This record gives sequence, C-alpha cells and structure tokens, in this order.
Amino acid sequence: MSAHTGRLEPRPAMIRVNDLGKCYRRYPTHWARLTEWLSGGRLVRSEPRWALRDLNFSVAAGEAVGIVGANGAGKSTLLKILTGTTRPTTGSFELAGRVAALLELGMGFHPDFTGWQNAIMGCQMLGLGIDAIRQRLPEIADFAELPDYMDQPLRCYSTGMQMRLAFSVATAQRPDILIVDEALSVGDAHFQHKCVKRIRAFREAGTTLLFVSHDPAAVKSLCDRALLLDQGRLVREGSPDAVLDYYNALIAQKEGDAGIEQAEAERGATVTRSGSGAARILAVQLTDPEGRPCRAFRAGDWAVLHCTVQFYARVERPTVGMLIRDRLGNDVFGTNTYHLKVFEPVLEPSECLAVTFTTRLDLGYGTYSVSLAVHTGDTHLDQSLDWWDRALVFEVVPRGSPLFVGTAMLPVQAVVSKTRDLDMGQLRNPDGFCT
Repeated sequence: MSAHTGRLEPRPAMIRVNDLGKCYRRYPTHWARLTEWLSGGRLVRSEPRWALRDLNFSVAAGEAVGIVGANGAGKSTLLKILTGTTRPTTGSFELAGRVAALLELGMGFHPDFTGWQNAIMGCQMLGLGIDAIRQRLPEIADFAELPDYMDQPLRCYSTGMQMRLAFSVATAQRPDILIVDEALSVGDAHFQHKCVKRIRAFREAGTTLLFVSHDPAAVKSLCDRALLLDQGRLVREGSPDAVLDYYNALIAQKEGDAGIEQAEAERGATVTRSGSGAARILAVQLTDPEGRPCRAFRAGDWAVLHCTVQFYARVERPTVGMLIRDRLGNDVFGTNTYHLKVFEPVLEPSECLAVTFTTRLDLGYGTYSVSLAVHTGDTHLDQSLDWWDRALVFEVVPRGSPLFVGTAMLPVQAVVSKTRDLDMGQLRNPDGFCT
C-alpha cells in the first residue's frame, strides 16, 4: 500500500507478452521443402500457418491465470515459447523469476534411465546443486509414490506413473512461476488431489501460475483470471466464469450464423447468451410449489422453475434443459427434457412452449444461479437454439437443521458410544479402508 495515496500498489508483472506470434510453414510435399531450401528462399513452395498472432497479456506476481481453448488454438505453442523450447516468429515476452514447467508428458526424461536418474537430471535442469538434489530426492520419490519403481527404467512406467514423477520433479522446490499444460489429466483422482493441494500451497506462498486445462472445474477453482484462445488469437479475457461461459457458447456455435452476447447483470456477473435464434427463451421464473415467486429458499425446500420458449422456425423434438451452478460457477445439477423423456414432437414458427422443472433444493447455504438451454438432441453442443447463462439467481438459507458445509445437503446420522476395546479389524473392508 502506498504511504502517500493509501491505495494498493499494483503487483509487478511476472509474465509479460507483447505482440507475440508464431508462424509455421506448410509444404505440400517433401520435395517442395527441398526446392525452397535449395533456392535460398527465392522459390516459395509453402504457405504460412500462424499458430499464434498478435498476442498481448500480462500476469501479475502471485496471480493464477488459466488458458482455455479448443485443440489447435495455440495454447501449447504459447507455453513452449514461454519455456524456451521454441522461438517466436514475431513479438517478445518477459519472465521474471525462477520458472518450473510441466508440459508434454516425459519431456526431458530418457526412457532408458531409471526414475532416480531422470529425477536427478530434472533437478539439474531446474538449477539445483548436488547437495540440494540429494536432499530432495527422497521427497520426490515419496510424493510420486513410486518406491518400487525408482530403480526401474522409465520405459517400464505407465503414463500415470510418468506424470507422477514429472510433477514431483518440477515442483521439487517452489518456483516463482509454475507453468502446467494438461499434465494432470492423465493422473488418478488421488494424485490429482495431491497435485492441486501442492499448487494451492505454492499459490499461497506467492507462486505465479499459468495453467492450461480443458477442465472447467480446475480452472475455476485454481485461477483468478482466464484467457480464451481461438485460432491463435486472444478473443476473451476476464473472470473464469465469464470466459468459460463464452467458450462454451463458442463450441455450441458450430454454424457461425448467430452471435454470442455477453453483458453485465446483477451482482456484477457476466451473462452469456448464444444460439442459432430458431428459438428464444422469453421468460423464466422461480416459484414455490404454490406458485408464489421466490428467490430465497430454505435448504430442502421444493422449488418450481418455469420457462417460456418462443419458436421462430420449425423444430422437431426440441429439448429444454436447466443447470444449477454454485457461486464459483461449478456445475451442481443439470438435466433436460430429453433425459426426462418429456417433450413435444414438433414446434412450428410462432408457437410457444411452456416448461416447468420441479425439484427439491437439497443444497448447502449460499448463492446459486440457473442457466437454461434450448437445443435438439441430448446436449446443447449438438444444435444450440438458445443458451441463457445465469438466467436468474437465488439463495439457499438455513432451515434450523445442524450446520454443515458444501453444496449438497445429505441425510446423515451420528452415533457416539464409549468403549474400552475397539477391534479395528471389524471396521475395515477387504480393501483395507475404514468404513
């Protein structure tokens, strides 16, 4: 905080990207490549393909930024440039501090070397001295949970085991900047939780995170901000919720015949609206079972969601769906008329459809939003007619029951009794876990 103004000073940028671009050459044949090379560039037999173009952004110290986009959008190319494994064609970038990167699985590892040897090489690439490596090797093996494989060559490892070792080495010491590219997706759930816990600990200690993932929940839970890349360009930047909703609409917009609308709504949230326009959700309301409009419910209350859809083209077997999200934007519950096997066979232009969903809100206390979709088939990614993100917001409040945490209210009972002798064998299942 500045002593003169009393305002918070902006954090210094740990990553700065300026007009970055990467162009590859596409050759129709190998002979075309040879011809162009032998001519010294006088005979051009290739066409340019830009993997990245005119990219500008910065990441502040201690900030976590997620990068999302379809396959081929340029995400991995960007990270390879930032980590120095490939050179940019145009522009520049700056990294301030010690960098640890987890990119392609097993990058920098040798299949014929043992786990110990690969761990040593990885630590050396991080700039650690021999004494620091000796100190961290047991920690690496312990975190990777590979006690019986560290003496085996890497070619004997499964992809998940390779990821365990790679992550353990890359995070052997806390870096100033941690760059992760989809590597966690091949691990099992147990190890993914360990990785996320370590990443969060690094973040709390001040590490800057650049994280590429196709998992919306991971981006929302780990990142402060998100960048959306499409065909090598930065098309959206903002909160993870807003960017992922726009990305979701972009995926559904296959035909490209309708725009995607985003606007600020109540509570400062960004609302996304997209679809072909063949149908439009005109009204949405949340009521109690007696039909009274309501935006605050007690945990466990019944609620009725009403929506009215206007059709502007002939649509066969339209589907109407609803999705409840928590305050962080994580999906809590969603369903649609296709899965519930309730639908009208054909809707003609100018006809309307009234749909109601009745459900019991066995939810935790807090704020939730409802998104609606009209499409064909079982998912809005098939043929989206209208997608209305955050169509309304509602609250769930306590109802006098014992307090709990989380987004689900589950029935639970507890029994407590004194005992002098506890036989733990009776409390274990065949897998060895306590029941």
